[in-house]
Amino acid sequence: MILTVAIMILCVVLDQWTKVLAVEKLAGIATYPLIENIFHFTYVENRGAAFGMLADHRWVFMIFSTIAILAMLGWLFWEKPKSWWIRVSAAFIIAGGIGNMIDRVRLGYVVDFIDCRFIDFYVFNVADSFVCVGCAMFLLAAIYMEIMEAKKKKTAQASDTEEDGGGDES
Repeated sequence: MILTVAIMILCVVLDQWTKVLAVEKLAGIATYPLIENIFHFTYVENRGAAFGMLADHRWVFMIFSTIAILAMLGWLFWEKPKSWWIRVSAAFIIAGGIGNMIDRVRLGYVVDFIDCRFIDFYVFNVADSFVCVGCAMFLLAAIYMEIMEAKKKKTAQASDTEEDGGGDES
């Protein structure tokens, strides 16, 4: 569990560090094209939820984010999942939530700066990336575990059938 906490801390530090850089380097300019019309760094003060939805309802996001972060932390420490994949995915989700919560509490908005123009997507940040990657990892792990459980049941049924004489009673 110490490694999981270390991952969370590193993710939050990385998120906050990149946001400090974004404020220092991008706040005074509209956008910085790393690859013109494909990948830009664009400073945005996001006062809404994910991808700017429901702007200016900060307290709602702070309450729901706090509940979600505490629920994930509680689940992680009480359940103590054996799968490192699940622990890392939970660490990513929690760290991303904490990173954006720090901005909401400290600044009143979330600093976004990653602008993928080749897919015409919202400007986002490292914390958002951790949440999305963590959710994808968690989903993949859940699918994998379901497949393994189904295989285990199928194998158990096949061995039960063989023990019963294979079902061929002539």
